[in-house]
Amino acid sequence: MNPYQQYMYSYPHKTAYRPISGISLKEYAPLLAGKGHGLYLHIPFCQEKCGYCNLFSVTGQGKEAMDRYLDAVERQCGQYETLLAPYAAEFSELVIGGGTPLLLEEGQIERMFACMKQYFCLEDNREIVIETAPNQTEGKKLEILAQEGVTRVSMGIQSFSDKELSVLGRRHGARQAREALERIKTYDFLCVNVDFIYGIPGQTVESLLSSLKEALAYAPDEIFLYPLYVKHGAWLEHVGVVPDPEGAYLQYQEASNFLRGEGFRQDSMRRFVRQGKERGFSECGLGTSLALGCGGRSYLGNLHFCSPYAVTGEECAKRLEEYENTVDFIHIKHGILLSEEERKRRYVIRHLFIYPGLDARRYKRHFGTGLMEDFPILHDWIGQGLLQWKRNGQERTRNGNGTGGEREEFLALTETGLGLSDYLGPQLISTEIQKAMEEWEEMHGQPYGVI
Repeated sequence: MNPYQQYMYSYPHKTAYRPISGISLKEYAPLLAGKGHGLYLHIPFCQEKCGYCNLFSVTGQGKEAMDRYLDAVERQCGQYETLLAPYAAEFSELVIGGGTPLLLEEGQIERMFACMKQYFCLEDNREIVIETAPNQTEGKKLEILAQEGVTRVSMGIQSFSDKELSVLGRRHGARQAREALERIKTYDFLCVNVDFIYGIPGQTVESLLSSLKEALAYAPDEIFLYPLYVKHGAWLEHVGVVPDPEGAYLQYQEASNFLRGEGFRQDSMRRFVRQGKERGFSECGLGTSLALGCGGRSYLGNLHFCSPYAVTGEECAKRLEEYENTVDFIHIKHGILLSEEERKRRYVIRHLFIYPGLDARRYKRHFGTGLMEDFPILHDWIGQGLLQWKRNGQERTRNGNGTGGEREEFLALTETGLGLSDYLGPQLISTEIQKAMEEWEEMHGQPYGVI
C-alpha cells in the first residue's frame, strides 16, 4: 500500500473545476454579510520554481511586472468594495500566500497592505498570515510586517541539509534559513511556523531528525511536515525523481514521534503545534472566503471559483496575463457548483483529518442526515483501528460510553489513521469529482498527486 495518494487540503481539487457561465458574484455577495469571513491574497511571484512545486507561481518578473499585477489587484479590490458595501462585510482573517509574497519590494509590500485596509474591513481581532522564504526574509520587510500587525509568519525551510535542499531545487542554503529564523525571532509575532519535507531522495531518518532538532533551537510555535510529492508539471517530474513511499512513511513515524515527545500536539498528519499555542475548535468546510489576485480560490456557499488550474511556467504566465487584462471581476468564468452531497463530502474531509475531528451532531444539524449513514466507509475505518470516537480529547471507553454517561462527540483519526491521511482522504472523493479529475489528467499528462 502506498500511503501517499493525494493531499486533501481542500475539496474538490481545482482540476475538477470547469468553465461556467451565467454566474455573477452579485448573487453570492449576501453570503459575505457581517463578520467572520476569510480574505486571501495571492502573490504569484517566486525567485525560482522549486523542484516539487505545483502551486501557481511565476519567475523572472521584475518591479514593473509586479506593479502591473498590483494594479490589477487594486482594480479587483475596488469592484469588490462596491459590491460588498451594502452588506457591511468584515473579515476575521487575511492570508497572503504565494508564490513568495516577500519577493515584493518594500514599497510594494506597503502598497499591498494599504490596499487591503482601504478596500476591506478587517475585524479588530483579525489574524494576518503571510508566507515567506529564507532569501526574502529581510529585516526591513519584517519591520513592515510587524507594523502592519501580522500575527503569523510561515517560512518554508524544508531541510537544514544543503545536499537535500539541492535535490529539491531550493535556491536557499541552510545558512540563509538560520539567518532568516534569527531575524524573525527578533519580532514578537504571535505565531512562527516552519515547514519541512520528508521523503527526499538521499534523506535519512537521522538527517530529518537533525533538521527538526535544529529547528527547535529557534522555538517555533508550529512545525509542518510535508511528504515529498512529485507532481505534474514540476521539475522533479522531468528529471525522473521517484520517491520511496515506504522510506518516507518510516521517516514520518520517527519525526512525528519525536515532535510529540518534544511537547508538540499533532493536529493533523502535517501540523504540529507547541503546547500553549493550541487554538480552540474552528469549524470549517462551510465557511466563506474571498480570494484576490490570480491563483487563489473563493468559497461562497455552493460556489467555488478561481482561475483555471496551472502549474508550468508557460501556463501560469498565460493565466497571469488573462487576470491582468480582466475588466469585469464580478463575472465568474471558472469554478464549480457543489451539490448537497459534495458539500457533505467537503465538510467531512475538512474536519476528519484535523484536530479535534468530526462532530457527528454538528454534521446532522447542518445537513439533517446521519453521518454514519451517509458515509458507511467510516464504520470500516473504525473497525480497522483508523478512527475512534472521542470527547474532549479522550477516547471512548470500551463499552462505548463517554465519561459521565455522555455520548462521545468527535470522530477522530487514531495515531495510525493520522499517518495514513493521504491514503484515506482520496477514498472520500465522489465518482463525479474523480471522473472530472481524471479527465483533466488525461489532457495534461501524469496523474496529479501521486508520490
